[in-house]
Amino acid sequence: MSEENSARDRVWQQIRAGRTPSAQAVDAIAERESVRLGSVGVASLRDELRSEVLGAGPLEPLLADPAVTDILVNGLDGVWVDRGEGLVRDPTRFSEVDSVRRLAVRLATLAGTRLDDASPWVDGLLPGGVRLHALLPPLVAGGAHLSLRIPRRDSPGLATLRDWGMLDETVECLLREVIQRRVSFVITGGTGSGKTTLLGAMLQAVDHSDRIVLVEDTRELAVRHPHVVRLQGRSANVEGRGEVTLTTLVRQSLRMRPDRLVIGEVRGAEVREMMSALNTGHEGGASTLHANAVADVPSRFEALGALAGLPTDAVHAQLASAIRVVVHLTRDQGNRTVREIGVVHRESGDRLATVIPALGPDGESAHGWALLRRVLDRQVIGSGLGDLRPAEG
Repeated sequence: MSEENSARDRVWQQIRAGRTPSAQAVDAIAERESVRLGSVGVASLRDELRSEVLGAGPLEPLLADPAVTDILVNGLDGVWVDRGEGLVRDPTRFSEVDSVRRLAVRLATLAGTRLDDASPWVDGLLPGGVRLHALLPPLVAGGAHLSLRIPRRDSPGLATLRDWGMLDETVECLLREVIQRRVSFVITGGTGSGKTTLLGAMLQAVDHSDRIVLVEDTRELAVRHPHVVRLQGRSANVEGRGEVTLTTLVRQSLRMRPDRLVIGEVRGAEVREMMSALNTGHEGGASTLHANAVADVPSRFEALGALAGLPTDAVHAQLASAIRVVVHLTRDQGNRTVREIGVVHRESGDRLATVIPALGPDGESAHGWALLRRVLDRQVIGSGLGDLRPAEG
């Protein structure tokens, strides 16, 4: 066995034992070969080990590319990347199944989690904020599969998103009104539609005197604001203990005097605590939600409410007063755009809440626009939207 392979084996023994590798540990292992390799050989071995153990191997150049937002490794079947215009195949390849597995195990260790046959999937956060999901065979075929979501290195504001074409001047003005009037809202759309990006941009417009308490399962949201408190969930350990759910974090956040309660993504039983908080004086809250259209939002909340044991009537009653505005995003041929803005509405005596479209691809809806104006309490002339009011009659 060569000295290089011997050194690598020692590194991997530590990783499999659950010890997070460090630059100091890697250097110490390389130094053990100084007698055989000499100073030049040790330096070369140290650089190789650092790249292999502390970096992302062949994915390192992709992680360094500022345009890349997602990296998907489908075992030996190939690597796909998203640079903002949809997924495209990348020439990066792995030569063997074991090399993909070693990378997945190493990244899981760097995320402070365990990935092996007894625990064949992981969802964690790498140093630097990259979100990792990995899955091992036999749950997938053709080798380990990895999904890396890379956080934005910048935090664009609404004006920047307008320049990018995600929204126009009318929508920008409306979204600023939503923030300034402390109206609770939810941003909907499919995976990769830009929900997190838009939420971060809107939170930039929050008054700097407000305290934002942000609850996330895994840290993804970039917020450029002077007073942000971050709460992050935690998965159970190998023994099945130590889990901290979003439901628990939302309850804890209410004791932290939030001016704005923000849940990065509502997708489970925490919806009960969120709606309860927004119905008891915590105005201006926000979240994101997977949905295909604004009209689907009530049914999505019904499904989430069922996970929390809430009956349908209770979900609709709370939804109608907890969330007032829905902003829906779509992604078409790589272009992310605000497609629709709706108002959550419940007629007097009606048991169900609905979302009435106010702005959409076909322009304004008179009824929805009137409801939106009522929600925003728009009585200030010259706010930038007066000329957009639908004609009377």
